[in-house]
This record gives sequence, C-alpha cells and structure tokens, in this order.
Amino acid sequence: MSNDNKPKPSFLERANIWLPLLFSAVLVVGILIGMRMQSSGPSVTVQSSGASEGLSSQGRIEELIRYIEAKYVDEVDREKLIREAIESMLGNLDPHSTYIPAEDLLEINERLEGNFDGIGVEFMMLEDTIVVVAPLSGGPSAAVGIMAGDKIVMIEDSIVAGQKLSSREITSLLRGVKGTQVTIGIKRQGSKELIKFTITRDEIPMNSLDASYMLDDKTGYIKINSFSATTAEEFVQALEKLVEEEGMEDLVLDLRHNPGGYLQQATNMLSQLFQDRDKLLVYTEGRSVSRTDYKTTGRSFYDIKDIAILIDEGSASASEIMAGAIQDHDRGVIIGRRSFGKGLVQEQYPLLDGSALRLTVARYYTPSGRSIQKPYAGSKGYEEELEERLSTGELLEGGEALVLDTTPFFTAGGHVVYGGGGIIPDVLVPLDTTLFVGPSMELRQYIPNYIFRYLEQHPDLKRLSKDRFVNQFRVDDAILSSFSTYARTRGCKATLGANQSRLRNRLRLEIKAGLGRQLFGDEVFYTIWNREDEMVLKALQLFGQPNPLAAARQ
Repeated sequence: MSNDNKPKPSFLERANIWLPLLFSAVLVVGILIGMRMQSSGPSVTVQSSGASEGLSSQGRIEELIRYIEAKYVDEVDREKLIREAIESMLGNLDPHSTYIPAEDLLEINERLEGNFDGIGVEFMMLEDTIVVVAPLSGGPSAAVGIMAGDKIVMIEDSIVAGQKLSSREITSLLRGVKGTQVTIGIKRQGSKELIKFTITRDEIPMNSLDASYMLDDKTGYIKINSFSATTAEEFVQALEKLVEEEGMEDLVLDLRHNPGGYLQQATNMLSQLFQDRDKLLVYTEGRSVSRTDYKTTGRSFYDIKDIAILIDEGSASASEIMAGAIQDHDRGVIIGRRSFGKGLVQEQYPLLDGSALRLTVARYYTPSGRSIQKPYAGSKGYEEELEERLSTGELLEGGEALVLDTTPFFTAGGHVVYGGGGIIPDVLVPLDTTLFVGPSMELRQYIPNYIFRYLEQHPDLKRLSKDRFVNQFRVDDAILSSFSTYARTRGCKATLGANQSRLRNRLRLEIKAGLGRQLFGDEVFYTIWNREDEMVLKALQLFGQPNPLAAARQ
C-alpha cells in the first residue's frame, strides 16, 4: 500500500524530534566554554612573546611549592614558604607595601578603627607579674572595681603570675567577644586573700587624643598619638572644652611620635583650623589613581588665632599632612625636628585566608606641590635613621635639617620650603642627647617598675589632690637615691653621680611625670612634662610676639 498520500510532519512535529538533540549540543558547548573560562581565570590583557606565558606564570609559585613539598630532602613549612615568597615580592616595591597575616590583622584594624572588645585595662609586666597600670575610664574593669596597682594572678583557671607571658598572650586571654565573661584573680596590696572578679567584656574605645589642657590663660595644648577613625571627633570635643570652658585663643598641637593613620581624619581636623572654604590641604595621585584633592569645608566651629605644630623624627604620614598644610598656607609655625618622610598612600585589600595586602597606590603632595617622601631604594636604615641624623649633626645643637631635594617650593606668602624627605620645621629644636648616653639609657629603663614599687611603699601619695601633687610634690635626693638603689638591685651597672646634674634633673622629671600619670592620668603627666619641654616653651615664647610666624622665620 502506497504511503504517498500520508500527510507530511508539520514544522512543530519536526522541531520536537530535533529539539532534544539541539539542547544537548548547546549544553555540551556551554560546558566546554565554561571549563575553558574557569581554567583561564579573569580576562586580563597581557602582552607577551608566548601564548601561554601569562597562564603559566599565574601558577608558577604554587607549582614550585608542590615540587619542594614532594621532592625536597627535608620537611618544609608550606605556610612559611608562602609568607617568605610574598614578603620577598613586596620587598621589591616600597617599605609601606606589606602583607598582614590573619592573626595580626585584627589588632592592626583595632588600632585604626579606634575600639576593640575586652575588659578595658592597661597593664604592664613587672618582673614576671601582670600589673594593672590603669582601668580605662568607663570600661568594664573600672565598673567592677579593678584598681591601678592590682596584680593579675589568675585568668580563669590558669595561673599567669610567674609565667613570663608575652603582652600578646596576655591580651588574647583578656580580650574576647562583647558580652562574654572572664574571671580574673587579683592580688591587691593590703589584702591577704586573692580577690576574684567576673568581668563582662564590652566595646573599649582606644583614644587617639592623650591630653588636652591649658598651658596658660589663653594657650591650649592637645596631644594626638595617632589618626584613627575617631580622631577628628575627639579633636573637636577637646576644642569645645578648651575654647568654651577655658577661653583658649591659641593652640599648641603636639604630633610628636605620631605615625599617622587615616588621611581623612587629618583633613577633617585641618578644616577646623581654617575659616575659608575649598582651600587645598593635600592631594593624592598615582599611576592608576587619578588626582584627588582634599579641601577645607569652611565649617570650622571655633576661631583659633595662633597655631604651633610640634613634630619630630617620629611624626609621619597624616602628621606630616597636617604640618605641611599649616606650613604651606602660612597658617602657623612648625616647631621641632624634621619629620619622618612618609608621603605614600596605602589601600588595604582582604585576601581569601583572612590576611590582607596593604599596597601603596599613590603619593600625596602638600598644597605647594611638594612630596615629602624620603628615598627608600637601597636604604638599609629607612625605619631607623636616627643614628644617621645624629652622625650628620642634624639633631644636635646648632645643626641644620638635611635638605634631600633642593627643588624650591613656595608657601602662600612666598617662603621657600623643600620636599623629598619630611617636613622641615620653621624652628629647629635639637634632641636632648643626654637620653642617648650610656648611664641615661640604662637607668631610665627601670623607671616604670620603680614607680609601682614606690607607690606600694608610699600609699599616702594617693591621698594628695591633683593640684597639690603637681605644684608641691618634689622628687628629692632621697627618692633619687632609692631609685638608684632599686636599679642596682635589678642588675643596673650604671651609677648616678652627684656631679651629673643634667641626668639627675632628667630623672627627677621622668619619675614625677610617671607618678603623676599613675595617680591622675595622662593630662597630669603632660602638665608636669611640658613645664620643661623645650618645644612647648618655644611655642609659648613665639606666641608672645606680635607675629609668631614672622618671628620664627627670621
């Protein structure tokens, strides 16, 4: 029977037959394309002489490590090999591009963010015992009654006295997640029994402002130790207190030994020191980062007249941004010693294992256009160049700041300034070289421990008022003699002769200031210290002139 008259399949019927095969083919092609893309990684345009060069270089380090693990004659630490490879790679860049292991990242971020979770106590190791220097005001330890001078004998069920633990080990035992509890056993002077405290951990602020008080009836003093996420806010609060309650007109801003931090915090602070809007404070620029200008907001809360910025060889990064902007705009006088010389900007990138890469992406420039980054290529003493500055005489009486780049730049008023190696002050104050002679260096290291011993033996000091301690207490010859004896019993070989007047005066100052800090806090420490501080005294002297900046640059 013939099939000629049988109807032909429609288009849809034919499609139903071939569609499964078509979908299968598409699926196979998709899988092949996906596998190829997965193996190749992100698309990157790389110019190379060989087609496979970019691909092979991506896994070269991993391939080397696999060979070493499989074939090397001795056992190897894989993680150590990886870290050393990373550090070697970054070592060819600049000193500030660094790898941060996961175990260190939390502590570093805490310093920048300005808070952490813990019990809120400052401690030190006294011989082999953990001694509370101070419970932080408003923190959990202060709330339960922990006192300065308490000795921490136990943490939970572990005896920590006599164990010679490192600061990091102690910190890891005391810190923890907010809301969790830790029990510590305290030995307190006058109590025979061990006192146990159960402390609920909480968020602890890490203040970047050490002290703010009045030097005289119109001059305020503010000491900033770093630029964390809360620094500008702390600064404004200090200004509010000094201006509105104390009548401050002039400001001494102490940035000595301040290593920097967040650039934005520095520019926010600078906006409080300029009345004008859109005044350039600093700009950043890099190979792959376009220029970014940071300008004043024009929203300063207070009208501050004369300003002095104190800097030294430990002032870096954001500290130098502040000093550079003040100097370039002739807004105030810079007093001290040439700053560190860090003019590089870093960005932090998280890595998959919890570690991070801090990579230099740009340079920053002061308003006059100068870069203050000091040379680092081939420099062996980049971080510790104090000896070099001493050997050249730069830090000594009569010395001059070294100009590493003679290209002239000009402030708003036409004064010549230089870059290439830190901010050069308008007024140079030499280093106190008594700090670096043998007897001084050896004796001074025993002062912190001696202070605790002295307070244990003289509890009556705690009954003095702050004003009475500052104005009446004296570190006499008997105290110096007892300190010398204490240092000798701890192994100190240096002697304190009757003819060493300069060293003796220095020790008197450090002991009294240290006792003041332990009894009353940082503000009393700086109140005592600054009465003999040459940079502070120079600032006050200049503020007595009709034009402090002109007097400084004569």
